[in-house]
Amino acid sequence: MERVGLVVNPIAGMGGRVGLKGTDGVLEEALERGAEPAASHRAALMLQRFLSACEGLPGSPDVLWVTSAGSMGSDALEEAGVPASAVQVVHGAADPTRTTAEDTIAACLAVEQADVRVLLFCGGDGTARDVLRAVDQRVPVLGVPAGVKMHSGVFAVTPSGAADTLLDFLQGRLDVAEADVIDLDEDLYRQGEWDLKMFGTASTPYEPSLIQGGKVMVQEASERGLLEDIAECIEEYIEEEPETMWLLGPGGTLRFIGEWLRIDKTLLGVDAVVAGRQVGKDLNEAAILELMERHPKAKVVVSPIGAQGFFLGRGNLQLSPEVVRRVGVDGFDVVSTPAKLARTPVLRVDTGDPEVNGMFRDKGHMGVLIGYRTRKLIPVQ
Repeated sequence: MERVGLVVNPIAGMGGRVGLKGTDGVLEEALERGAEPAASHRAALMLQRFLSACEGLPGSPDVLWVTSAGSMGSDALEEAGVPASAVQVVHGAADPTRTTAEDTIAACLAVEQADVRVLLFCGGDGTARDVLRAVDQRVPVLGVPAGVKMHSGVFAVTPSGAADTLLDFLQGRLDVAEADVIDLDEDLYRQGEWDLKMFGTASTPYEPSLIQGGKVMVQEASERGLLEDIAECIEEYIEEEPETMWLLGPGGTLRFIGEWLRIDKTLLGVDAVVAGRQVGKDLNEAAILELMERHPKAKVVVSPIGAQGFFLGRGNLQLSPEVVRRVGVDGFDVVSTPAKLARTPVLRVDTGDPEVNGMFRDKGHMGVLIGYRTRKLIPVQ
């Protein structure tokens, strides 16, 4: 029997849709803004995919899930339909509704002591840091993406990708590789500063199409002319559709576009423009939906994360599944410089809603704006 660890950070990602750009240190404010837990359900989606893949598969692994009680693990296993006989609870948080980094570390240590072959954790970069502090490289770890920030190389691209990676690993088809654990200071992040730091190296099962890889920062002075071409093109689109509300996502490319438009663009937030006039700044999901009541025709401009390819589901959770449904897939405009796109062979979405993800994947390809009225077709995964 294979022993697999599972630790969920139940508060991971709660700050995203309410515009806090993370949950570290601001849980109470996130709750006051109406944030709801989502990590446990993300873990359950991964488990359901794993169980479905194992069903009827010759030689499928017999797994004992070693976990923490309640929202830190066993709830997800129960939601996924894992029988109690296949679950071993080795830890319980004092207050599962207000878990801390210390709870995550204690849970990981307890799971490690149960002699697991691999430790799955569900959260974001902050959770990855806590997992690394607990187990270092003694146990391979695999992240199920559920946070706001996921720049580290230990994360699968989606919960389903985590399930497929786990199955391949347990069946001996994958090796263990080293991956960087990266995070940024959320206080600075909320102030519009992007300061990524590497905190260490973890061991992880590696499958390049299913593990996202670390973020690549592209900063090339020679690209300014191309950025100006992209910004000029977006400005013309806005002028051509004066009744449309344009939601500008986070990131350096979009900040440049905002400066070109002469608006007060937040580096790491979502801002709104109608007919060249800024009508919203650093919007959360609720504020976006409220604006869409007044401006029902809306479009979204986003830029993919370098190398990873995510343009939805990483750092812009304000652009929620409900926002996507109202805008429609064809209302999304992805922009990128050619150099950044050269390091980004595929586009990815991970909204947390399989139906919405499928809407983009069904397109097969998206035309990424890489210059003035110039596009390149990139496959969507």
